[in-house]
Parts: sequence; C-alpha cells; structure tokens
Amino acid sequence: MHRAVRRCAVVAAAVPATLASLALPAGGGVATAALVPLSIEAPDSSTQPATGPAACTAPTPDPSGSTKSYANYHCYTPQDIAAAYGVDQVHATGNMGQGQTIVLVDAYGSPTAAADLQKFYTTFYMGRSINGHAYPAPAFDEVYPQGQPDYSNTGSNGLSGPSAAAGWSGEATLDIEWSYAIAPAAHIVLLAVPPAETEGVQGFPNLFNAMSAAIDSYPAGTIFSQSFGVTEPTFGGAAQSQTAKFDAVYQKAAAKGDTVLASSGDNGTTGVSKQHKDTTTYSYPTVGWPASSPWVTAVGGTQLQHGWTWAPTTANYYNWTSGGNSEAVWNEAGLPAASGGGPSAIYPRPAWQNGVAAAIGGNARGVPDLAWNAAVNGGVLVWITAFPSYQRPGWHVYGGTSAGSPQTGGVVALVNTARAALGKGPIGHLAPILYTLPSSDFSDVVPHSYGSVPWVLTNNTDGANPDGSTPSGGVPGWPTTAGWDMTTGFGTPAVPGFVGDLAAH
Repeated sequence: MHRAVRRCAVVAAAVPATLASLALPAGGGVATAALVPLSIEAPDSSTQPATGPAACTAPTPDPSGSTKSYANYHCYTPQDIAAAYGVDQVHATGNMGQGQTIVLVDAYGSPTAAADLQKFYTTFYMGRSINGHAYPAPAFDEVYPQGQPDYSNTGSNGLSGPSAAAGWSGEATLDIEWSYAIAPAAHIVLLAVPPAETEGVQGFPNLFNAMSAAIDSYPAGTIFSQSFGVTEPTFGGAAQSQTAKFDAVYQKAAAKGDTVLASSGDNGTTGVSKQHKDTTTYSYPTVGWPASSPWVTAVGGTQLQHGWTWAPTTANYYNWTSGGNSEAVWNEAGLPAASGGGPSAIYPRPAWQNGVAAAIGGNARGVPDLAWNAAVNGGVLVWITAFPSYQRPGWHVYGGTSAGSPQTGGVVALVNTARAALGKGPIGHLAPILYTLPSSDFSDVVPHSYGSVPWVLTNNTDGANPDGSTPSGGVPGWPTTAGWDMTTGFGTPAVPGFVGDLAAH
C-alpha cells in the first residue's frame, strides 16, 4: 500500500480481509519512507454516481466540457471550510492575513501554479466580499532558488529528476490554493526545489538549503509549511547527527520570529522500511520527520463532516446521510490512510509538553500538536492543469495531512496580522505556545461511532477494523481521547478564539 515518489493519488489495492464484507472501492495508501508529498487524491473512478445524489460536484466544468461529480467522496469549497472553522468570522473583521508571507516548500513546484491559483480565485472569490471587505486577488510568486526544474519529462515513476515533477505538482497546487483560501491577503510563495533524490533522506539538503536562504530573505514572521516527510527510522543510526543539522535551520527560523509547520503523515503509525526498498513495513509504531522535530509545529488530521454524516453499512462503506456536523480522527480504512502521530524515537520530551506527559507515556516528543481536516471523503477542491498527460486537467478532490499544514499556516498568518494591529511582533515558534492556550481555543476530537456496522473511529491505526482494533499483521495505533492525544493533538483550532488569544499572547 506504500509507494515512493508518486503523487499520492489513490490507486487500486487489495482490500484487507477484515473489510471483505463491505463494499469498499479500490484504494491505496501513502508512502513515508521516501521523501514524498503527504497528500491523497480521490480517484476518478468514483465520479458520476449511477443512482442517488452525488456526494460532491465540482463548481465548474473541466476543460473537456464535462462536469465532475463524485459518488462517494464529499468535497469542500473554501466557503465551506471557512464556515466550519470560523475563519469567515475573522475575515469579516477585515483580517485576511495582510502583511504576512507564507512559504510553501515543495519539490519541483508546478509549471501552471500561477494560472491554477488564478482560476481558484476567480471561481471562489472574485467579486466577493464579507462584511464590506473585498477578497483580494492572489499575491503569488513561484521561486526556484536552485534553478527551474525541467518539466518536459512527465513520467510518473522516476525516483528523482524531472520524471518526479508531475507527481509533486498536485501537492504544490493544493498548498498554494488552500493557504490562499485561509489568508487571501497574504503573500503566497511556492518554494520549488528539485531535491537531489527522493528516496530516503538524501533529498533534504537541497530543501533545507533553500529554506535557510528563504529565512534570510523574507520578513520576520514568515510562515513555512512543509508537506513532505520520512519515517524516523529512515535516518538509521545517524538520526541524531543528521536531524541536528536540519534542526539548526528551524532554530534560525525561530530566532527570527518565523513559524514552521509540518504535516504529521498519512499512514497512522505504519512506516515503510527503506532498507527493504519500501517493500516492507516496520512491525512497530513509527512517526514521521520533520513533524517530530520539537522546532516545528506538527499538524495531524481529522475527518470533518460538515452538513453530512457518514453512515456505513455492510453493503456500502461510503453510505451517508444529509445533515449533521462532527469531526473525528482521520482514519479512512477504505484507502487506507490515517493521521500520523505517536512518540518520537529521536527527540526527548520538550519541557513545554510536560503537561501532557501522561498521554505520551514516556520521555519522548509527542506528535502532533494540533490538527485540521485531512480526509479524502471530505477533501478540498483543487484546480490543476499541470501535466495533462499525467493527470486530468480540472477539479480534483484532495486530502491528507498536507492539506492541513498549509491551511493551518493561513491561520497563523491571521494571528500575525492581528498581532501587528496591536503593535506586537509575530507569534514565532508556535508549538510551545499552543500548550499554554485554554481548551476553548480548540475543538477537541474524541472517539466517534458511525453507521449501522457500527464503525468506530477511535485511534490512528492504519486500516483499522470496524471496531477500531488492529488488523492481523497491522501496526497498533494510538488512542484518540478527550484532551491532547497522539492522533490529533489538542484538536482543531476554533479559529476566532484561537486567533484572538494568540494575538493577545
């Protein structure tokens, strides 16, 4: 179920034996041993429902003239997400992230990034205002600090070089469109860096050299979002020394007042072994890096059900009913995929996590710190036209914790704009401050049970059985509990209060 160096689109895969009685569409997971984008795309095979209402219909026709609808996968517009998390209430005050810079760090970037972001804007924002405040056109730059990639080779199976560019373009487009959705007045920068290699950790030096230069170039308070990762064991015996070099870049960002975010991963506690060429998984729980670094803020995943309710039956895993609002830990066995999280094997527990030591259960850095919607069933709409021979041009539905990291980056931009209005500097290194906030600044994520099966979402076991237990041969996950936990952290920001309290901090 795990792959290296691909756009993490859902592909055909075997259905676990424990799910054999359910009508599951073919699905696939996401690799984290290789340096990969942490996003998942809903498969086109779910389009055009044969009967009944569509779970999702794209807002405008594709270039082909057809209109895409999805039988199983719900989707959200920016207005949906803004209403669900209270972002619209902050926008209504005139705070749209003005004066802030968000840097999205993505391998290769996209040759159509600017045009695709403009289409996103014209579809959802052009001519619109809220409480008298107009939504601005994007202020966007794509930057190539190590030279523009060769976009001519659109093969999808390469482990490095231009053949990997097509696979990363969806991630880059997701990042820029949805950071803009949350902070539309911010300066959005796509830092497009061709890594030397996308297997293991060899690609990191290029990325970190580019980030280090960006820290020097952009204003204090710049927000960096990273939607890539590897499992910690990928570093091998050199983990301490290798991560220390990269952490020095994060420490430089913190000293300057910048904020660095990272997606926690899309495979729960399951990690791929690079030593076995990504063909086997570790038998014990793992977490992803750089999310585990105490110098970044780790963003886990939830499944937001806004205006609909998942109601699985023995005949249809994706059955749903209209109405309702809930938010569960992200754990979609139909893919399978789940929120990354757990105790780090590299870093000891930082002092600012002492208050949640009991939930971690040992002297380790616990991941994640907070969460945002990451579900594919309940994903976000992305317009992309790059590499048409590789991916159908038009609207697509994306999920993954890398959908959460750039959106959370947008929220931090709102925080910094609010702080600037009070004459204060940027919030800077965010993770330690989260542990001082009142619980009312978060929507806590607790176990949920859905449908007539019933299906219990109570942990981040990748491919969990309907009762939440670990499948035979699977890797156990960590429990989702009231309060902070190692699947969703403190939960998702209740944005108005979250921004207000961080502004006052």
